[in-house]
Amino acid sequence: MSQASDVLSQLTALLEERKQADPDSSYVAKLYAQGLDKILQKVGEEATETIIAAKNPDNAALVYETADLWFHCMVMLSEKGLSSTDVLNELERRFGLSGLEEKASRKS
Repeated sequence: MSQASDVLSQLTALLEERKQADPDSSYVAKLYAQGLDKILQKVGEEATETIIAAKNPDNAALVYETADLWFHCMVMLSEKGLSSTDVLNELERRFGLSGLEEKASRKS
């Protein structure tokens, strides 16, 4: 298992654990308690911050903001009963397809 997939697996397990945690003791538990709309709001905020960071010369800030975005996307996926594995499987399915072929396959 690669280091990246190990980190994603560990984070997935932690997010599942946090669903049972006291919202006063965990940021993620608090997000879950506030519901999908709050989680989606955070994804939107982090996406905006990532875009702004990409427009600036500080690549470290871009990496930091992208990590925040990925994290909140993982919370969103977890809330919907999905995980990074589902996204990775979809990326693997697309591997070797041109972007035009992949888009065409969605129109059917």
